[in-house]
Amino acid sequence: MFTGLVQDIGSVESVEGGAEGARLRIATRLGPEIGLGDSIAVNGVCLTATEADATGFATEAMNQTLEVTVIGALVPGARVNLELATRADERLGGHIVQGHADGSGRVIESAEDGFARRIRVELPSELSRYVVDKGSVALNGVSLTVAALGEGWIEVSLIPETLERTNLGDAVPGDAWNVEVDVIAKYVERLLSPFAGKENA
Repeated sequence: MFTGLVQDIGSVESVEGGAEGARLRIATRLGPEIGLGDSIAVNGVCLTATEADATGFATEAMNQTLEVTVIGALVPGARVNLELATRADERLGGHIVQGHADGSGRVIESAEDGFARRIRVELPSELSRYVVDKGSVALNGVSLTVAALGEGWIEVSLIPETLERTNLGDAVPGDAWNVEVDVIAKYVERLLSPFAGKENA
């Protein structure tokens, strides 16, 4: 489990893609804290360290991951948000993030708003139905509060700290981000689905 609080911006050193999936090498100052088999959120996608040393780690993304997320679009030199798995004795500073991206959204607008920056992201209908005003959403692995929403889009407002400590500050219209909606909303829908359309007894 993760909290959506980015611990480092890593740099993709290499990407090897093929029919079997993709293998990536990522440089990060978190290297000394990473062990073989550790879970690491890379732009919000939970991946497993297959190699690790003081300078970074290697990981693999299977085809299913590449189909659902935008991990497959990473190229050498790309900046990626990184978060190590949360320990049971740590504060839950963001919200519950599984690292299981539900899909992707596309940046359609970015505008300065005082010291903050408001970014509008287009979401497919299968994801936007889980998002509520002032609710939580993870974009590229960053825990954010929904500042506004409309038909097929949401807006988030990024403070200078978020702009500096994550790669969201690099956003330009057209960029694709991994999106993970609130897992609680999905559980509620699943639990209530057998009763949909039934009148109260």
